[in-house]
Amino acid sequence: MNNMDILRSIDLVAGACGGSRGNQDILSIAGRFGMVCRNAEGIILWEEAFDNYVTTEGKNFLLQQGLSGSGYTAAWYMGLISSVSFSACAVTDTAAQINGSNGWKEVAAATYLPDYASGTRPSATFAAASGGSKVMNAIVFTASAAGTVQGAFISSIATKQSTTGTLYSAGAFGTPKALSTSDTLTVNYTSTLT
Repeated sequence: MNNMDILRSIDLVAGACGGSRGNQDILSIAGRFGMVCRNAEGIILWEEAFDNYVTTEGKNFLLQQGLSGSGYTAAWYMGLISSVSFSACAVTDTAAQINGSNGWKEVAAATYLPDYASGTRPSATFAAASGGSKVMNAIVFTASAAGTVQGAFISSIATKQSTTGTLYSAGAFGTPKALSTSDTLTVNYTSTLT
């Protein structure tokens, strides 16, 4: 499967007679980004949708909080990936590797254009889960410097360029997409368990 992660849960059920049989449940977690770029006049310049990896770090976080956590309050933020020095997104990427050895750089600063007007990563808020999916409310980035964007990611830290916290997911376009100053980029995200 392309860009879809499969978690396998194996439960052994022991019968009263001492026998056992294996039950195997397969749980898939998948995410999908959707982006629409508009110029300053609101005209659509391009649209793209792409799958993402839910990182091992992100899966571990979900399992820890879901099965052992207490008093946890979700706080997630969206960042954009620059095409500068881009090689790939991988399931093994971590927050500690952002702008380091993970194959991609976060947009911001003059080095990794484009940049966007906000001084922090925008907050990712989600609607209530339904039908095994959780949909993020759309986030709008306004380009403050021109460049090419390669993809997007979700992190637990709001600070741009931060290498702390948890990297939940990251994904990339097949080819980078140009943004001009004052273009807006509307990003949607859906996470689905099947």
